[in-house]
Amino acid sequence: MAFPVLSTYRLQMRGDEFRFDDAEAVLDYLDELGISHVYLSPILTASAGSTHGYDVTDPTSVSAELGGPEGLSRLAAAAHQRKMGLIVDIVPNHVGVDAPEQNPWWWDVLKSGQESAYASYFDIDWTLDPDGRIVLPVLGSDEDLANLLVDGDVLRLGDLAFPIAAGTGDGSGPDVHDRQHYRLIGWRSGLCGYRRFFSITSLAGLRQEDHDVFAASHSEVKRWFTDGLVDGLRIDHPDGLSDPAGYLEWLRALVGAEAYLVIEKILAVDEALELTLPVAGTTGYDVLREVGGVFVDPTGEQALTELVESAGFRYATVPALSAELKTTAATVTLSSELRRLQRAIAATTGRDHPLLGTAVAALLTHLHVYRSDYPSLSVMMSTAIAETIAEAPELAEPLQLVSAALAGGSEPAVRIQQLCGAVTAKSTEDCLFYRDARLVSLNEVGGEPEHFGVSVAEFHRRAEVRARLWPTTMTTLTTHDTKRGEDVRARIGVLSQVPSLWTELVNAWERRLPAVDAATGLFLWQNIFGIWPADGNVDATLRGRVHAYAEKAIREANLHTSWNDPDSDFEDAIHTWLDAVIDGPVATELTALVARLDRTAQGDALGQKLLALTVPGVPDVYQGTELWEDSLVDPDNRRPVDYAARRAALAELTHPKLRVVRAALHLRRRRPDSFLAGGYTPVFADGVAAEHLVSFLRGQDVLVATSRWTSRIDETGWGDTTVTLPEGTWTDLLTGAEHFGTVAVGDLLSDLPVALLERASEGTHA
Repeated sequence: MAFPVLSTYRLQMRGDEFRFDDAEAVLDYLDELGISHVYLSPILTASAGSTHGYDVTDPTSVSAELGGPEGLSRLAAAAHQRKMGLIVDIVPNHVGVDAPEQNPWWWDVLKSGQESAYASYFDIDWTLDPDGRIVLPVLGSDEDLANLLVDGDVLRLGDLAFPIAAGTGDGSGPDVHDRQHYRLIGWRSGLCGYRRFFSITSLAGLRQEDHDVFAASHSEVKRWFTDGLVDGLRIDHPDGLSDPAGYLEWLRALVGAEAYLVIEKILAVDEALELTLPVAGTTGYDVLREVGGVFVDPTGEQALTELVESAGFRYATVPALSAELKTTAATVTLSSELRRLQRAIAATTGRDHPLLGTAVAALLTHLHVYRSDYPSLSVMMSTAIAETIAEAPELAEPLQLVSAALAGGSEPAVRIQQLCGAVTAKSTEDCLFYRDARLVSLNEVGGEPEHFGVSVAEFHRRAEVRARLWPTTMTTLTTHDTKRGEDVRARIGVLSQVPSLWTELVNAWERRLPAVDAATGLFLWQNIFGIWPADGNVDATLRGRVHAYAEKAIREANLHTSWNDPDSDFEDAIHTWLDAVIDGPVATELTALVARLDRTAQGDALGQKLLALTVPGVPDVYQGTELWEDSLVDPDNRRPVDYAARRAALAELTHPKLRVVRAALHLRRRRPDSFLAGGYTPVFADGVAAEHLVSFLRGQDVLVATSRWTSRIDETGWGDTTVTLPEGTWTDLLTGAEHFGTVAVGDLLSDLPVALLERASEGTHA
């Protein structure tokens, strides 16, 4: 029996730390918290020891490391007994091939080549090698071929193992290699014989456009729904597929009309989700931007822009930098994919052009979405071609070939969309967001930092449209992919309210303890402030987390060091600087700053949490975020959660964030119609501080109010600011206070900076 999806709680499943039995053990806690559905990260068999599950090696089986099909069945039965359901994350775009012997399909293709029964399962470029072999860029260098050893029916090089085709195993390792269906090459070659997930060679793309591949790779998923184990799916990166819409149609038919489906779809600020898709909506990055953005104070934009420009980052050049990074992603990082697209264009049109690759790369800089072939975006490619030619007339001729090749759903039409998404991700999320240091809380998946926050007008409008078109889309604040956790972003966002103070302090710290690079320093200062403990006690664990984050950040920025070519001198200097920050006098000033702003930061964190739980959509609570949390980018955000502490906090019910989460979730249970079909109506405040209140109605019986930009309110107070409630008596579920008529906001928010009101009686208060 399916239960309505009112809320979800994301659990990061790990064979080494959190298995199905562990999830079953916290069901009572999640039920008491008010959760309707447990939302599991990928649970199919993945690479041995995987800590995330997105490197699936066998889509036909549930991970034995997590507890196998029996463990899943027990978890589902226990959840259903509590009238709770399961949502599972699936990964249709790719599988893990880092250790080929762990992936039966991939192993068979390597062994049998194009004769393999699974050859059509993978998006392999059989033409890249003159002899029709799969090109595998897995060696440190081509010279490593000399070190290949024959070990029975396997070729080995260190920890790498590859199959030997029958009857080809005689001779030296290099000789045997030359007779295989694959060709091993150095990873720096820029060549890859198959479509990857972005630029990750260890993840090979699947051809889900082939229904046989779809059926085989979803056989276990089908069983979940046939046996009534699972109630919904989160689909990872469907934009990477050949035909996302077609795939989703097949998936909907497979799981049934009632199953809850949401897709990991990153939308641009001016991009609407395609209405024809048979899904409930997205996984919520769009809502994350709106909810967090409404707490960013626009009056801080100029000062923070001036600060970042004083560090050498010219904000006016961000569009040009974005185009430059996209071009680099296309022509360097994803050069193999670009060349494959060029060959497809030339084959389709019967023509080639020396500037064809340049033209495609330039065209992608004018496409500001992950893919533009959804019907609602049909004009976007034409506009991008026009803009590209206006900017570079010499590209008109090769763009004629591109335009001709895109007709009729051809191979080039598919590959240019797949390349577009990969280029966008590698240039923006994985690079630009680690360089832009104006206000790093805006540098989030689905965010566009050049938009400095979200106005209440925009916030209300987007919420109202979502209530009509996508009432059960997912809303979220933290995911396994967010660059910083929700409370860290809330604290950093407060800097928009005190830009002069921040500028003064950072400049003083830089004079006393200059970073190796000013722009890098400004980026790291904000992140350090975001996770700095209120008591100033940076223990060994936190120190290690700060160092690990900084190393990842500076390598992703790809300015002074990178993953492929790490600069040990620069990295060592950064680590030395971080230790000097932690151990020196600046630490005392950081602690004082946190003490000064923490009340405001926690208020904003409570506000955005309440909004995420009550705006149109189905809220997801990422594991552990019902209490204050200080996670940074993965793998930091996959750390174990202390559920004993959360059980104790739930029993006491004094923690402000937990009070907000529990109250909102239980209200959703009690009044599902108000949230799932009740619409959305803005409520306005009156008075001197009206702009500091965000308020709205859900249905006719729920009213939400939260303060924002409270650093100014702390100085001036709410004054004569009031809000007029609809008729009836309203009970604040967070405090128990009753209100009716016109209420002073100072009274409404006297205990907490947020209010969650439920109509307790109909009619005018007597």
